[in-house]
Amino acid sequence: MSQDPWLQNYDATCRLAQDIAENIHERSRLQRTGGNPAKINMTLRASLQKLKQNISQLKESLLRASSSRRIMQSEADRRQNLVDDLVTREKHLNATFRGEVKEEPSRTTLMSGAGGGGGAVNPWLVNESEETRGLSFGEIKQQQHSIIEAQDAGLEALAAVISRQKMMGREIGNELEEQNEIIDDLSHLVDKTDDRIRNETRRVKLVETKSASCGMLVVIVLLLIAIVVVAVWPV
Repeated sequence: MSQDPWLQNYDATCRLAQDIAENIHERSRLQRTGGNPAKINMTLRASLQKLKQNISQLKESLLRASSSRRIMQSEADRRQNLVDDLVTREKHLNATFRGEVKEEPSRTTLMSGAGGGGGAVNPWLVNESEETRGLSFGEIKQQQHSIIEAQDAGLEALAAVISRQKMMGREIGNELEEQNEIIDDLSHLVDKTDDRIRNETRRVKLVETKSASCGMLVVIVLLLIAIVVVAVWPV
């Protein structure tokens, strides 16, 4: 299911506000190091104008959705609070750009605590790694993007290995099935051979029995003939 267009526009506006804050921080860095902030000032003016237009569009879109009851009142109230926060942020960014208020705390300030005089230290970001220390927001985003790309490459390599192992497993399974079929055929052949051997053995025994009976009959007949001959033979 696709995201609500209003929420998509809101997310885009939030990203624009974050980019503006990062550019303001970068402009301050250029000013401290003696760089020329003219180009980034032009970018900031255009971005701030775009931010104002986006917030105005969000307001109008929210008003139409609320009036036509396309969204529930509770959701309308929630979105109104989001727009109010954006308005406050837009005013603060404009004031910061004009130098009317102090710039939002930089990453270094967040790492080391709010200002001097024993300000509270951020408990979540106090131990910044050496890899990100001193980098700008844009450089950290690029570093994170590179890390994600490396992780994706590792996952793709792992997926390829798993795919090959899966294919090998299938081939082994097919080979085992073929071997089992061969073993079944051999077992059936052995059973048939055993039956034939038993049948031939019975036939041989039967022939031997008949042969023995015929031999005795011949002997008896010969004896009878001899007796008859002796009886009728003249003395």
